[in-house]
Formats: sequence, structure tokens, C-alpha cells
Amino acid sequence: MKHTLLGATGLGVSRIALGMMTYGTPRWRPWVLDEAASRPLVQRAIELGINFFDTADMYSAGESEVLTGRFVREFCRRDDVVIATKLFFPVSLAYQGGAWQGSPNQQGLSRKRILHAVDESLKRLGTDYIDLYQIHRWDPHTPIEETMEALHDVVKAGKVRYLGASSMWAWQFAKAQEVARRHGWTRFSSMQNHYNLVYREEEREMIPLCRDQGVALIPWSPLARGFLAGNRGRDDKQGGATSRAQTDTIAQSYYYRDSDFGIVERLKAMAARRGVSAATIAYAWLLHQPGVTAPIIGASKLPQLDDAVAATALDLSAEELASLAEGYEPHPVIGHS
Repeated sequence: MKHTLLGATGLGVSRIALGMMTYGTPRWRPWVLDEAASRPLVQRAIELGINFFDTADMYSAGESEVLTGRFVREFCRRDDVVIATKLFFPVSLAYQGGAWQGSPNQQGLSRKRILHAVDESLKRLGTDYIDLYQIHRWDPHTPIEETMEALHDVVKAGKVRYLGASSMWAWQFAKAQEVARRHGWTRFSSMQNHYNLVYREEEREMIPLCRDQGVALIPWSPLARGFLAGNRGRDDKQGGATSRAQTDTIAQSYYYRDSDFGIVERLKAMAARRGVSAATIAYAWLLHQPGVTAPIIGASKLPQLDDAVAATALDLSAEELASLAEGYEPHPVIGHS
């Protein structure tokens, strides 16, 4: 496993981050693995050299954080790994991404919410600090000054080492960074954004901004919710054979254009020539993009981990990179709007 620094910080992370959303309880999503099924996957990831684990308080209503902390204690030393988690959405099995009917203080990025959420995450993780604490989305209802000061305070309290952000408009991210700079508060070191071979809208504004400012890019959905694994068909409205694909209407609405399938066909042909999986090529393409630190991968089967790690040693030529990018059709902005 190759390692690198998280943006302009001195924090060392593996070139692959393991997304912990897949591990928790199937009561939250039918494709989520329980503790017994998750354990061998996380153990194998650590054996392969992955030291970067990304979760969120909302995943499985907190159970993902519980398992993340438990597996870290079981398989390695705390100071050998980087634990990243996020806050913004409600932490409840009743919240499925739609309207939230609970207390307004159980979501968002107010000072009250941040100070409570960080303590709850620490309890679930079973650790006394979080390496990378990320805002899961932009909060339009809270002044950014309030959010950035509260985040700075949890860093100064020793509960958090670094701050990160996730999908938002580039102007919002720039505003947050400037507010922090102006007040001498801690700025964001990373951006977790939606980026893959069939969704490249972030190349317009967010990615150039992050490259210029030395902010690490840790893309989510590097396989486009499994679409780039190459097992979907143009007429397959059930989305494939896996339980996640069968229930994933979001992927069908995001990626099922003819041009997207054209990219997948070139991806599969290149994978066949190289003797690797389509997933490995898709990860390798991301790892070749300037500024990308570590794609956040999801793995529900052991071979999927091997496919991801193999990408860190795969060199793609300029011609291969150009071929993969050919035929991209702009998409509506998705992921944070």
C-alpha cells in the first residue's frame, strides 16, 4: 500500500480509504453488513495496509461508528490509523434521506449540534479523539461564522485533529475557508466530493479550488455506486445482481445515460487488455488525477478490496487516461443540490 499526506498537512494516509457506510445494521439499508459479516473485510483492509477509515454519525444511526471503533481496537493500534467521521444529518433509523420530523437541533451545523455531536461520536467510536472531523453538507440555516468557530473549538479542545468538508458549492467552501482564515480559526484540510469517471462536474470549480489551496480530495462514490464495476446493462433497470444495486434507484437516475455506458465499455475493454477488473481501472484513473489523495471505496466482498489496492500500483499512460475520459457528457449537478 502506498501512502501520502492529507493535502497540505503532515497527516499520513493510505492512497485508499475504506468507506465504513457498508458496515453497521441492515435495518438502516438492506445492503449494509452486520458486525459478523463486516469483521473479515475490515481485518483484510488493515492487512493490505489501509489505514484510513471514513464513517459518519448517521450511518446505520451510529452503529457504523461503533463498529469502526471496535474493529480498530481489535485489529491494530489507534495511533496507526486515521479515523474520519462526519456530522450534519440526523442520527436515527427513522431518517432515510427524506423529510426530518424530529427536533431541529438533531441536525445541521449549529454550535449546539456540533458540540453535542462530537461527544456522541467519540463515545460510539470508543476513542478520545477524531483524526478528521467533516461537515457532511453545507447548512444554509446556520451562519458559517458560528459553524467554523465551533469546529475550531473542538480542535482546540483536543477532541479533533483536522477538519474536512463534503459536497457543497465551491463558493460555499471558499467562504468557509476565508471566514476561518480571517478569524484565525482552523481551516478545512480536505474535501470529500462526488467524483468519478461518469461524474466530473467537480472539475469545473471545486477541484481547481482545492488544488490551488492544497486541500486534499477524497472522492466519494469512485465507482459511481457500482456502475463502473461494469456489471450493469443498458436495459437493466434493476441495476444488477447485488442487493444494493437492486434497490438503488439513485444510481439509475444518476448514471444510466448512453454516454455513461460508452465510458464503461471502454473501461471494460481496457481492463481486459490489462488483465485487471474494471473497478481497478476506474480507481486508477482517479488516483492519476492531480490533487486526489484517497478515493473512499465501499467493499462488501473481499475481492473488492484487492481490486482497489491493485489500483495503487497500476500506471496508466496518457493515451489510456485520454481514452477513458473521451465521450464524457456533462451531467446535472448531483450530490449536494
